[in-house]
Order: sequence, then C-alpha cells, then structure tokens
Amino acid sequence: MKLDVLNIQGEKTGRTVELPEGVFGIAPNEHAVYLAVKQYLANQRQGTHKSKGRSEIKGSTRKLKRQKGTGTARAGDIKNPLFRGGGRMFGPTPRDYSFKLNKKVKRLARLSALSSKATKGEIVVLEDFSFEAPKTRAFYDILKKLNVQDNKSVLVTADYEKEVFLSSRNIPCTQVVRATDLNTYMILNANTLILSEGSVGKISETIG
Repeated sequence: MKLDVLNIQGEKTGRTVELPEGVFGIAPNEHAVYLAVKQYLANQRQGTHKSKGRSEIKGSTRKLKRQKGTGTARAGDIKNPLFRGGGRMFGPTPRDYSFKLNKKVKRLARLSALSSKATKGEIVVLEDFSFEAPKTRAFYDILKKLNVQDNKSVLVTADYEKEVFLSSRNIPCTQVVRATDLNTYMILNANTLILSEGSVGKISETIG
C-alpha cells in the first residue's frame, strides 16, 4: 500500500511511502487485539482499593443479645456486617491486576491494529519536522492543516522529539509517541494515526 507524504501545511509533497504488507496488510486477529487491550487497561489500575473487614473494625466483641428466643435473627458482636458501621463482607482488598501476555501475541495485536487502520484509511504520513522551541500554537496549526484538530490523533515519531512532545502536551485528544513505544491501545483509541516519514521504517524494524 502506498500513501502520499504530506508536509506540515497539509499538502502533498510529491513523494510516496510504501507501507510494508507484512505490517500494514495482514488479516487482523481480533482475539489478540482484545487480549492486548485488556492487559494494557489492567496495567493502568492501581489496585489500592480497600474496605475494612469484620476483624478490622474497632468495637467490643461482646455478644449483643442471647442466641434464641428474641424473635429476630441471631447476632454476635457490634462489628457484625449486618449492622450499620460493621465490617464489610467480601470487600475489596489491594491486589495487582496485571497479567502476563506472550510477546508474539502482543506483536500480532499491534500488527492487527495497524492493518485495521490502514484498511479503513485512517493513517496519514507526514514529513519529518521539528521545532526549535516548544510551540503549542505551531503544533495545533499542523493538526488543523491535516483536519484532525477535533478528533483523537496519535503522532508517531521515529525518535524522541522533545520540542514536538512538549508542544502537544496542552492539546486535548492528541498524543506524541515514539515508534518503539507504540502499543495496540494507542493505535485503536485514535481516530487518525499520523506517522512521520521516518517512523514507517522504524515501525517495520521494531514490529515487522
């Protein structure tokens, strides 16, 4: 698949980039994509939720009333989960939600996500650029020229571009990421995937 290379004005430069068939043209594996996204979201969870159980509530352990003959349910101490202020039954406790996923599955998921984007025509190739200093307005103008300023977009660069990254921080719905840090969730969560000209080869080298 060939795509035109655009400049920062949103105009065609006359050059084209060949997207490797083995990276952007495979049959998507939906289950691999599901597992990769599930793992990413699970890893974002802190898992610090906590509620007090019966043994952690402060209070007397004296039995409140006799076992039988009251006409109501039997009850032990004031920390009984059935009483207001008592401990919580089966409450949340701190835990680690992360789980292991094989490298081959994660790689297949990224290839599937990239191929899906290419099939839907949601990939734009932009010529390599940089800023001398962080300029949010300059970065926003580029998004405006590409007509993606109101949608979620991810700009993939070949290497870490500090000025470009800093220029994008205050703009909602956009993200700048290195080709080596690109993951399945980022690809699928974006309405438009903007690839710098140099990142295409980097992606093929890293994932392909």
